[in-house]
Amino acid sequence: MTQANGFRGCTVIITGASAGIGAASARLFAESGANLVLVARGSEGLEALARELQPLTGVLPFAADVTDTAALRRMVDAARERFGRIDVLVNNAGCNVRGSVEDVSVEDLQQIIDVNLRAPVTLIRLVLPWLRESRQPAIVNVASIAGRFPLPHEAAYSATKFALRAFSFALAEELHDSGIRVSVVSPGPVETGFILDDLDDVPDLVFAQPMSTADEIAALVFACAGDGNRERVTPAVSGKLATLGYLFPPAARILRPLMEVRGRRVKRRYGEQRGSPRDLPLR
Repeated sequence: MTQANGFRGCTVIITGASAGIGAASARLFAESGANLVLVARGSEGLEALARELQPLTGVLPFAADVTDTAALRRMVDAARERFGRIDVLVNNAGCNVRGSVEDVSVEDLQQIIDVNLRAPVTLIRLVLPWLRESRQPAIVNVASIAGRFPLPHEAAYSATKFALRAFSFALAEELHDSGIRVSVVSPGPVETGFILDDLDDVPDLVFAQPMSTADEIAALVFACAGDGNRERVTPAVSGKLATLGYLFPPAARILRPLMEVRGRRVKRRYGEQRGSPRDLPLR
């Protein structure tokens, strides 16, 4: 899906860039000729990725917490100073703490909201003036199928991804005549540490869906930045089931136990492969 030199000379900001979908997206944009501003909390992963990509393009690694508005302002200023322009924003950074609302701390609930919703909205506002000066302006927000079909024990995560999707669609309408493309990528479960490092606490229902790779989701991010498609969803069947469950809740309640049984089996296999310390019974 890579278009050779398709973003040559453009500047692309990617949050959550040190691993997973963010790092995979950075590689695609680098191959296409874009300069990169890579944002994540930890500097070690950012520096390693920067060293990998610097032979291909200009790279500015910027360690920052995306919930820190002052840090985001400094990052935007640094991007402008280094590359002179901002053309594409990929809001990929995400946070989740799984468990019932009663069991998750107030602080963790606030952090989920801050990372998944407040941060991308804030960063969009900060870069919009510079996107208006671009000839290839695009915003790509990484949401989730969980934002289309709310998951119990991931209520705050589902809520933020639902809200980010709605914000994106509303913003696209506001910017309809501006030339700034606004897209959403809504993946199901992705084979990254975001899920697999927290395997025991991930709801069984999540594993009932086909698992995507970070490279597959990055390809959708890259495609959206190029053509402005309003939303790309994967796996397609999960998107259809999510829509069905959203429109007809009784159908979702009927299907859920069957999907959870399937998901439990898949989850157990992942646990065995990774040597999960906890038993994952097939009940």
